[in-house]
Amino acid sequence: MSLKRISDAIESLNEKAGTVLQWLSLFMVLVGAYNAIARFLSKYLQVNLSSNSLLEIQWYFFSALFLLAAAYGLKHNVHVRVDVFYEKFSPEKKEKINFYGNLFLLLPFCLTLFVASLPAVINSWKVWELSPDPGGLPRYPVKTLLPLSFLLLFLQGLSQTIKGYYSIKEKKYKKEEQGGHV
Repeated sequence: MSLKRISDAIESLNEKAGTVLQWLSLFMVLVGAYNAIARFLSKYLQVNLSSNSLLEIQWYFFSALFLLAAAYGLKHNVHVRVDVFYEKFSPEKKEKINFYGNLFLLLPFCLTLFVASLPAVINSWKVWELSPDPGGLPRYPVKTLLPLSFLLLFLQGLSQTIKGYYSIKEKKYKKEEQGGHV
């Protein structure tokens, strides 16, 4: 399998993850709205309409959205960056900065955090870690999001690095798309 096909497969994976996250954000908002309304009505009806598990599932949805969207954001170049100098650079120089930044900063960072998070996640699964709150949810699924998010971000960084390599090699520099520029 060629590097370009690997890059395309990674991009497809993160695009699908982004689609799932879009739906997850809807569920998160619906659960949050229910929690807010239930707390309000509980005061007046003198009946508890909410639970710790509903509060925690909202927190889990937010955690998934925040952590797993990083790779999708990188794919679509929407991460915030302070580009006082960067915006004035030529497309060639931007491509080289992105290539070397991914290769020497992003990829090692993601790999380090992926490896560093594994022991805590493995331990959480071993002991079937639960929420300390009554009626709370298991903690091991949400803890699994941490290494998964860094794996997806690593893969997307790898895809960006592969595309950057070919762009530099073939001297075909794309004009910078939208981004989260400050």
